[in-house]
Amino acid sequence: MAEAARHRPLRRLARAAGHLAAAAAVLLMAATPLRAQTDAAPAELTGTLKKLRDSGAITLAHRADAVPFSYLSARGEPIGYTIDLCVLLAEALGEQVGRTLALRWLPVTADSRIPAIVAGQADLECGATTSNLERQRLVAFSPTLFIAGTKLLVPRGSPVKSFRDLAQRSVAVTSGTTNEKAVRELSRRFGIAMAVQVTPDHEAGLALLRSGQVQALATDDVLLHGLVAHHRLQADYRVVGDYLSYDPYAVMFRKDDPALAAAIDQAVRRLAEDGEIERRYKRWFLQKLPSGVSLGLPMSAQLESALGALSFKRE
Repeated sequence: MAEAARHRPLRRLARAAGHLAAAAAVLLMAATPLRAQTDAAPAELTGTLKKLRDSGAITLAHRADAVPFSYLSARGEPIGYTIDLCVLLAEALGEQVGRTLALRWLPVTADSRIPAIVAGQADLECGATTSNLERQRLVAFSPTLFIAGTKLLVPRGSPVKSFRDLAQRSVAVTSGTTNEKAVRELSRRFGIAMAVQVTPDHEAGLALLRSGQVQALATDDVLLHGLVAHHRLQADYRVVGDYLSYDPYAVMFRKDDPALAAAIDQAVRRLAEDGEIERRYKRWFLQKLPSGVSLGLPMSAQLESALGALSFKRE
């Protein structure tokens, strides 16, 4: 009995230690699923976000001739207003998936840009692309980042001052653009007999105009100003006419990917709230371009209103 009494405190300590160990084990097991759930959160990503997380890279489609939105520097690197914004979006998507994304670049044309997104060759398209209902059946778009409209570029001294003056004359348009559709529709609606010359890109259309093979080049007004500034043609050419179309530009990405759409929408709104979109606008439309010239185009009231709506902080 004395021997048993002597060992009783030791047994109590052992049982207490056992209870503490069991409690610690329970706490550890309870904590482990929480840690596992936190670590495994990226595993729940789907669609493009999962693809970005798994590959560690994002592919950005870019244009070579959409000054000052998406074009090539003297060193052949993609630069421009939309390029800047796409790089910022790529950084935001990297934060979303939990890793820094390497940038891969894919050159596209007006014709190939939508197929590149649909086929998954590119994750974002960073150019001067109009968001409209027809295209939204195939792809998705970010909130509006610029607003333009179709106008005409003609030589100074030309009798062409509006689209009505194109009767019995030739006009160049870029294949796969809203400008081509707008010009053909106006020709049909108003019975204007004009010859529409389709080119693969804006540079090819400008070459036709400069050689006298066409009497006008029709595309978005801001792109016409960009072409004139880029080639220093201000003394020889001018942009004329009323707007022939309304073209809200946006970044294009794959359709039916709600997680990606939500991430891009959130990122664009944050850029608008922080004033980053306005700063990039000033960089490319008010300051000197790498070529040394400036477009000198203040932000339109329509774009100011669109960005103001994006930056409105909801309760």
